Amino acid sequence: MTGFQTTPPRRACPVSRLCYNQDTAEGDNVNLAARLPREFYARDTLTVARNLLGKRLVRMDDGVRLAGCITEVEAYIGENDRASHASPGPTARNAPMYGPPGYTYVYLIYGVHHCLNIVTEREGFPAAILIRALEPLGGLAILQKRRGLQYPSPHLTCGPGRLCAALNIDRGLNACDLCAPDALLWIEDTATVPENQIVRSPRIGVRGDQAALEARWRFYIKNSAWVSGPRAFNHRWKTE
Repeated sequence: MTGFQTTPPRRACPVSRLCYNQDTAEGDNVNLAARLPREFYARDTLTVARNLLGKRLVRMDDGVRLAGCITEVEAYIGENDRASHASPGPTARNAPMYGPPGYTYVYLIYGVHHCLNIVTEREGFPAAILIRALEPLGGLAILQKRRGLQYPSPHLTCGPGRLCAALNIDRGLNACDLCAPDALLWIEDTATVPENQIVRSPRIGVRGDQAALEARWRFYIKNSAWVSGPRAFNHRWKTE
């Protein structure tokens, strides 16, 4: 909805390379920011994609709070987007994309990796945003253990499959309401990333027609170490 306003921009945290937001300079404390309301997701998908950068994705897993700052996303919009799962029309698999905004769409690729998407826009119109990378903020020891890493590195949560493995996100969380009071997965509002820190590029590894291949519907935080994709490819693109 056009009336929704995100938190005003703040300066980047100067004391830690592991956090973008000043709110998380000393760790990811509970209830520092409110959960995003459904109105946030019920807007133009590209706008939501930009605004998701810097927000905090939270997963409650066996009573433990795991969290990360969203650093990279990709948008998939409508049946005319040939890179989207919705391009063939409604199916049992892509049904959540046609559902209400603020729900999850989790699918499995290559029979191995799960991918987390956030449904946007009005119910009945298939649009979603793939969460491609996170900067870990909470539950770091658990995230490292799940990924088999001794030290934190971008390999921990850079890439949709990696972040889902680290946060224990699978098909059991498909079609879940991020706005439900008892949700096990949600997104919290935080400081807004300034426009001059947001980079826009074509999506990574998509198939489809020329329009799908060239659509600059991938957004990521400039100079963040917690972004997936080849460094040379990322450096080709500039902020708008």
